[in-house]
Amino acid sequence: MSTKHFFSSTDGVVKKALNSLVARNPNLQHDEDNRVVFSKTHDSSKVTLISGGGSGHEPAWSGYVGDGMLTAAVAGDVFASPSTKQIMSAIKNVPSKNGIILGITNYTGDMLHFGLAREKGLSMGYNIKVVSFTDDAALGRKKSELVGRRGLAGNILVIKLAGAASEKNWSFERCLQLGDLGNANLVTIGTSLDHCHIPGRAHHQSIPEDACVLGMGVHNEPGLRTITPMPPPEEIVKEMLLYLLDPKDTDRAFVKFDPSDDVAMLINNLGGLSNLELEALTNIVETQLKNDWNLAPKRIYVGTFETSLNGPGFSVTLGNLSSIARGLNMTSAEIFELLDAPTTAPAWPKNGYGNIEKRQELNVAKGEETETQSEGPILSNPQILHNALHSACTAALNAEPLITKYDIQMGDGDCGEAVAGLCNALLAKLSPSAPPSNQLFTPNSTLFASLDSIASSVEDVGGSLGAILAILLAAFANTLRRNLASPSSSSSSTTPDAAAVGRALGPALDNLKQYTGARVGDRTVMDALIPFCDEMGRSAELGAAVAAAEDGARDTAGMRPRFGRATYVGDRAEGGEMPPDPGAYAAAVFLRGLADGL
Repeated sequence: MSTKHFFSSTDGVVKKALNSLVARNPNLQHDEDNRVVFSKTHDSSKVTLISGGGSGHEPAWSGYVGDGMLTAAVAGDVFASPSTKQIMSAIKNVPSKNGIILGITNYTGDMLHFGLAREKGLSMGYNIKVVSFTDDAALGRKKSELVGRRGLAGNILVIKLAGAASEKNWSFERCLQLGDLGNANLVTIGTSLDHCHIPGRAHHQSIPEDACVLGMGVHNEPGLRTITPMPPPEEIVKEMLLYLLDPKDTDRAFVKFDPSDDVAMLINNLGGLSNLELEALTNIVETQLKNDWNLAPKRIYVGTFETSLNGPGFSVTLGNLSSIARGLNMTSAEIFELLDAPTTAPAWPKNGYGNIEKRQELNVAKGEETETQSEGPILSNPQILHNALHSACTAALNAEPLITKYDIQMGDGDCGEAVAGLCNALLAKLSPSAPPSNQLFTPNSTLFASLDSIASSVEDVGGSLGAILAILLAAFANTLRRNLASPSSSSSSTTPDAAAVGRALGPALDNLKQYTGARVGDRTVMDALIPFCDEMGRSAELGAAVAAAEDGARDTAGMRPRFGRATYVGDRAEGGEMPPDPGAYAAAVFLRGLADGL
């Protein structure tokens, strides 16, 4: 891999790159504080499409902002998901009276932070749903059964289809259906000669000179297998197509292709291949599709669509347009019209497909912000909640050294620091010396304003733990708001009782499960949260629910991790030498402190 760069680190590079993009595309605007690129010509009467992810994949996703594709894109740090606050900024910059679709590549950080943004958006009255991008075919069903298939370059085709549909004034539900069908009918696999290199970071691994890796991820994740000695490109392509198309491969065979189907093909440069090699490889793929599989793609797109910085590799995406059309009760010709429709997105390649017509500028009405919903009833006795939360934070802070010790044994040791940061932030809001505008509980505190204030502190916690807790809290508030608004509710004017809390926790937990595959037995904070929510819903007894959370956390001792960085601790045998999961332990301690303070 090439380790030489003009920039000695990634500091400030993302913002410079986005400023450059916007400077040469007057239809775009850059919210620099949040690294959001959005369309100036956004029409709030049409469906809004928002996507994004870690930087380093350019031109994805900011390069696909424009009429007929994305309405906004959010850029995180290099190979790191954008924060929830960044995503919320995108939502507020391009509101829609019709609905907002969040296109999420299936990586843990992206799923959690975009998921939390959706929950927050719902609480503000926005109509928001998610389309997950999961086109990777390399790892198969067995290896991806927990976290799902990765999102690769195929998502660009989904964005083009859904963006064109929005531009044609399709309904929100119809655009959403198209996005889901588009993703379900795509398969992608990549091959790389080496890892990419991130400026300013040390990389100690490289692929042997006489080898390539089939199925390597776009963040240097291990692939399906290393092929050595290096075979001719024809053999590499032959194996790649086998993984995409072989109907006998029961671990894959995600999409069925028949010779009569209309197919789109996208060949993506991962960033470090010459155009000469990329075009030659495309010719090999096209030839083998025709000779070996009796498939002739009707649309072929070749170029740099979603990179892995300077990764010397390429990926092949195949999409069954006929299957998408059948799912929508449309013709393939109508799907072609969406792919061929003009767009102002700078990164979508110019091509000779379709009838290109000069577009007229739109007179766009400025979208009005959606008003936040009711703040709910005034708390009947805020001091009780003040005492309980103070007790919980104190208990967690006292346990911080042990939480850190557990995390150092299994990970990078940052869990205790994150828990301490959250608790200190909440204690600051509980302090009598806090500014009145920042105090968590006052005599006139309302239910949902207090929950929002707590959620704001939780959102500032880094990593997956903070995102998981924030999503659960946001979904709990949304469900509780709906339940209290129900005519049958008996808690419309006072603090909700334990039964009302239990009824809201069940749906909130179900919402959280949409954004993480972790369940009981996977050695995560979910080992404590799931038993707590389940028991609270069953019995409405806080003591029993806390005991269930403590049992769940205790059971993670000796359990092999299946999510997060701890999964890379491969030389530690399953057994008693493993401590409890630090996140689950921290959650149980916090909940016990909460119960003791009531």
